[in-house]
Amino acid sequence: MAGAAHIVEERRRVPKRVRAARIALILVAVGFLGLLLIAPLAMILIQALEKGFGVFVGSFADPDTKAAIKLTLLTAAIVVPVNTVFGICAAWAIAKFEFKGKSLLITLIDLPFAISPVIAGLVFVLLFGAHGWFGAWLQERDISIIFALPGIIIATLLVTFPYVARELIPLMQQQGSDEEEAAITLGAGAWTTFLRVTLPKIRWALLYGIILCNARAMGEFGAVSVVSGHIRGLTTTMPLHVEILYNEYDFVGAFAVASLLALLAILTLVIKTFVEWQSARRTA
Repeated sequence: MAGAAHIVEERRRVPKRVRAARIALILVAVGFLGLLLIAPLAMILIQALEKGFGVFVGSFADPDTKAAIKLTLLTAAIVVPVNTVFGICAAWAIAKFEFKGKSLLITLIDLPFAISPVIAGLVFVLLFGAHGWFGAWLQERDISIIFALPGIIIATLLVTFPYVARELIPLMQQQGSDEEEAAITLGAGAWTTFLRVTLPKIRWALLYGIILCNARAMGEFGAVSVVSGHIRGLTTTMPLHVEILYNEYDFVGAFAVASLLALLAILTLVIKTFVEWQSARRTA
C-alpha cells in the first residue's frame, strides 16, 4: 500500500513540474520579447511624443519627410506586384515541372537570404554606376539608375524576391499536380486552370508571402542605402530619412518617422496573424 501511495504521489508531482516548467518558459519568452521588442517600440513612441502631439504631427509636414514616405510607398507598390508575379511563376515551374537547372534556380532564389544587402547594393553600383560595366553606355543615353528611383527599385527587388516564391514552393510541391492535370484533361485552359484550381489552394500562402515581401520592401535599409546616394527629398526612403534626421539631432522628427514605420510593421503583423488564423481555420 505504501508503494502504491508513493506512485500516486509521484504522478501528482509530475504535472506540477510540467506546469512550473511551462510557466518558467512563458516568462522567459515574454521577458525576452519585452526587452527586445516592446521596450524599443515604447521608447520610439516616447521620444516621438516628447515635445507634444502637435510637434509630432507637424514633423510630417516637412517636404523631405513627405517625399521619403511617398518614395517608400511607391517602391513597395512597384516591387510587391513584380515579386508576386515572379514568385508564382517560379513556384509553378519548380513544383509542377522537372527541368535541367531546377536546383540552380532554387539556389538563386535563396541567394538574397545568404548575402548581405550592402553587398547586393555594391554589386549594382559596380554594374550601373558611373565607372561600372554599363555606366558609360547609360550615361551616353542619359539613363540614371544609381542614385535614382530605378536603382532603389532594383535593389529592393533583389532583397525581396524570395519571399513569395519561398512561401509557395513547398505548398505547391506538397499539393502535387493531379487536380491541374484533371482540369486540363477536361478541356480547361492554362489560365482557367490557374484561376479555378491552383489559386484557391494557394491563396493564403500567397497572401502571406505578399505581406512579408511588402514589410521587407518598406523597411529595407542596407541595399537601398548604397544605391540611393542619400539625396534628401529625392532618393531617401523612410529608413534612410530616419538616419538623416537622427544624425542632424532632429530626434522628434527621426522618431516620428520611425514610429510610422513601426506602425506599418505592427499593421503588417496583425494582417499576418489574421492570415495565419484564417489558413489554420480552413485547414482544420
